[in-house]
Amino acid sequence: MFDWLHNLLLPVENPGVIQSLIVMMLAIGTGIFFGRIRIAKVSLGVSAVMFTGLLLGHFGYRMNTEILDFIRDFGLILFVYAIGIQVGPSFFSSFKSEGLKFNILAVSSVLLGGLITFILFKITGLKIEDLVGIMSGSVTNTPGLGAAKSTLEEIKSQFPNKTFDDPAIGYAITYPLGVLGIIVTIIASKTLLKINPEQEMKLFRLAKINSELPVISQKIRVIQPEVVGKTLHQIIEESGKNIVISRLKHSGSEAVFSPTLDMRLQLRDVLMIVGVEKDLEEFTKMVGRPSTDQFIETGSDILTKNFFVTKKSAMHKKLSELDMYNKYDLKVTRVFRAGKEMLARPSLELFYGDKVRIVGTEDSLKQAEEIIGNSEKRLLEPDFLSLFGGLLIGILIGSIPIMIPSLPVPIKLGFAAGPLITALFISRYGGISFIHSYINNGAIYFMKDLGICLFFAAVGIHAGEGFYENFVQNNGWVWMLYGSAITFIPLILMVIIGRFFMKINFLQLSGIMSGSYTDPAALSFSTSYLDSDIPLQSYAQVYPLVTIFRIFVAQLLILLLA
Repeated sequence: MFDWLHNLLLPVENPGVIQSLIVMMLAIGTGIFFGRIRIAKVSLGVSAVMFTGLLLGHFGYRMNTEILDFIRDFGLILFVYAIGIQVGPSFFSSFKSEGLKFNILAVSSVLLGGLITFILFKITGLKIEDLVGIMSGSVTNTPGLGAAKSTLEEIKSQFPNKTFDDPAIGYAITYPLGVLGIIVTIIASKTLLKINPEQEMKLFRLAKINSELPVISQKIRVIQPEVVGKTLHQIIEESGKNIVISRLKHSGSEAVFSPTLDMRLQLRDVLMIVGVEKDLEEFTKMVGRPSTDQFIETGSDILTKNFFVTKKSAMHKKLSELDMYNKYDLKVTRVFRAGKEMLARPSLELFYGDKVRIVGTEDSLKQAEEIIGNSEKRLLEPDFLSLFGGLLIGILIGSIPIMIPSLPVPIKLGFAAGPLITALFISRYGGISFIHSYINNGAIYFMKDLGICLFFAAVGIHAGEGFYENFVQNNGWVWMLYGSAITFIPLILMVIIGRFFMKINFLQLSGIMSGSYTDPAALSFSTSYLDSDIPLQSYAQVYPLVTIFRIFVAQLLILLLA
């Protein structure tokens, strides 16, 4: 009577579509539940899905092979694409400042891990696919495992008589060590180095104040006779400064204008200017002095409003091309993109989803809405054409064979690096045509978590089959010992070099360690343990490049030594 329920909920030898989906949902659901349990401020989060998948696989639950492969690859694609879209703008801009230093440290740890793996291959006699799995688990790098498995499949298709071990076994054995290794290193470093998180926070803020140039506004009064009678365009050109004049009020008048570039200055005019502090100071000296006039801000018909770029006609257009300054008496003063605030320079190109701050009259602001769009509802709705268009390009790029002399098969970026690189460039340059960079934060987090859950569940269920037998047969404790060398040696050197030679703030260093091992569980722990979101920033700065290098290291080890 209940055979149908038995077939759905209990292990079967040849599962169909429904049974496969039920096993997948069971692995994800129980994994999420156990991942929320906190012990000593630590929780596994979505990483627990990997272990519930292992348990289900160990107890005989199986998935249809084609379905499992599809879910594994699709989950990985979603995860890396969401990461690329999220961190793209900060990834490229970070290379102009401390990001270069952070990435050198992080990539060095990747190369050192690859070197240790190669040495272990030479002295232990283990197959390279097992060691690549051990390496990927020891540094908690999921895309590297995915790339290694894809490369092995490619070699199998070229050389069908060859047989290979499953790197997911080594990955599953050493993955817990990788997660705990970073956490233990962060705790031990903080204790041994006597780190005070509050003091580190103060030092970080002081360094940011000295290095960053925030966009601010200032009121000035015209008292220099040399500028009287000149147009605003002439004065801005002569100053050579990147500023925006958003409002103007003549002396003795209550009327406030949103001035055009051909308007001429009069003695004792009051201006509202926007720019970075240094430019404002020098422009103020050239024109006059700071003003305390209050009416220019409050007593006028001039309003300030934020608009979202949602109209196709405004996308990928420079502010100078839209020419709202002269056509409609509208002053674009600032543009907000991916959490960054930028001065509205004429050469600045607008992307879909940008938030634009505009100054003008009520009537002229209506014109701005006609030009820019400002449809918040449209931003909340997922644009699947853009999303899947970007994923398609990423898959195509990841499938391009790259011939390298002496390698048995061409190297490919694969399903991990292809979509990641595509997303980075789309996010940085705003996309092309109907493929744009804007995805709201809720959708990005959903994509990341869904993707990694699907991947973890598929990998865990597959690796769970024969996991215990493999652990015993391959002496899993010895594999964990090998993994500990790959985990701890780069981490310890990273702390020593980063802290004592590069003088990196410890809050940032903890983010670099988590990012170097692409470990969201360690990142979550460090932000909670250190009571700061600063690790998030350095994590995002190194994550993309580290992911790409870990993918290439895993692929090269397989191609050269398998």
